[in-house]
Amino acid sequence: MSTELRRLRNYIDGEFRDAADGRTTEVVNPATGEAYATAPLSGKADVDAAMEAAARAFPAWRDTTPAERQKALLKIADAFEERAEELIAAEVENTGKPTGLTRSEEIPPMVDQIRFFAGAARLLEGRSAGEYMEGMTSIIRREPVGVCAQVAPWNYPMMMAVWKFAPAIAAGNTVVLKPSDTTPASTVLIADIIGSILPRGVFNVICGDRDTGRLMVEHDTPAMASITGSVRAGMSVAESASKDLKRVHLELGGKAPVVVFEDTDIAKAVEDISVAGFFNAGQDCTAATRVLVQESIHDEFVAALAKAASETKTGQPDDEDVLFGPLNNPNQLKQVAGFIDRLPAHAKVEAGGQQVGDKGYFYAPTVVSGLKQDDEIVQNEVFGPVITVQSFADEDQAIQWANGVEYALASSVWTKDHARAMRMSKKLDFGCVWINTHIPLVAEMPHGGFKKSGYGKDLSAYGFEDYTRIKHVMTSLD
Repeated sequence: MSTELRRLRNYIDGEFRDAADGRTTEVVNPATGEAYATAPLSGKADVDAAMEAAARAFPAWRDTTPAERQKALLKIADAFEERAEELIAAEVENTGKPTGLTRSEEIPPMVDQIRFFAGAARLLEGRSAGEYMEGMTSIIRREPVGVCAQVAPWNYPMMMAVWKFAPAIAAGNTVVLKPSDTTPASTVLIADIIGSILPRGVFNVICGDRDTGRLMVEHDTPAMASITGSVRAGMSVAESASKDLKRVHLELGGKAPVVVFEDTDIAKAVEDISVAGFFNAGQDCTAATRVLVQESIHDEFVAALAKAASETKTGQPDDEDVLFGPLNNPNQLKQVAGFIDRLPAHAKVEAGGQQVGDKGYFYAPTVVSGLKQDDEIVQNEVFGPVITVQSFADEDQAIQWANGVEYALASSVWTKDHARAMRMSKKLDFGCVWINTHIPLVAEMPHGGFKKSGYGKDLSAYGFEDYTRIKHVMTSLD
């Protein structure tokens, strides 16, 4: 017997709607490979409706006080806590992630991030007013940019939705947010949760594919386009936005170097790096998946890392012993497997290297050694549970190889030598440098990269300011 699929709907101007032309796509649970819902495949009419709603709502929301916006965001944070189990269930169905880890590692930071931006709404800073020309006083106004078109990715659908809407709304903007076509369920639930808190049109959700996202970015209404996604997607958004000079905020791919020196506590480093590399099936732009190890400890480190990988479990969401779930979709599974299938002869698979199970999109924790700097798997983002290991001779070579990729989002250095850690943190060309740790994030500190990892910051006061514009006002004293 066939099971009726749940129907997800767009959220536009305070109400849930199907796509105007009735088109839908099936949404698949990656842990089972089976469809569980349908979602709208939104087209031009849906994008127009969402943008018009956001534009109508903007003047009134812009004119609210920071205290009013703070109060609304605090209510949203409370509502997330109250309905946490619903959010967890939706996200697990979206992604196949372990239920327990979704509860402990995603809900608390999401709630904290919303509360951070609620506070940030009341702490906009600027230069003091003053007389810089005789008889004239200058002041600086910091204002919301307007309607924001936002596209969230499939690796952290729920948390990335928060990273998008919370700073934008805190700053007085209105939002049209599109989740990935493979993971819309939790974002639609978020719309249901906050719909009774925010005025109509302030927050809108439309489901759809790449064409839907393209229509959003190309639309005349938004003043800003923000995307978290692939480099290819970011370049396409930047090109489209350039046609009418929209502001663009891009958080794209990563290829984080993890530089391990010979004075490191190997056991502790392996434990932490394996978690930071395999967590969320390596589907994280900051994942610790490119390890550079000083040659004197290389063999010992590789053996320990391979052992850790062999002891790391992937499996169904309700298994409390698993660290990570499936890859998000069959195309991603094919991409990860392809990197392993195309390995050069000098590479060695130390652990894993194969699909796991006969249903869903699971891939074994994998360690590959013997690699060279120009190998495909070193240069390109795998976005899967695959950690590569290279051996370096000295600090200069470590820097050269660490920086020798097109990405520049995150990195880490593992050493007991404080001076070396400071030298490395200066020379590493990445938006974040962790020392003797990898992957922790806090709401108060910025997240964002350089080079092909994009520009603009998420989280922190810097991320909040990205959703504002600066106006100079000068008045005569006569």
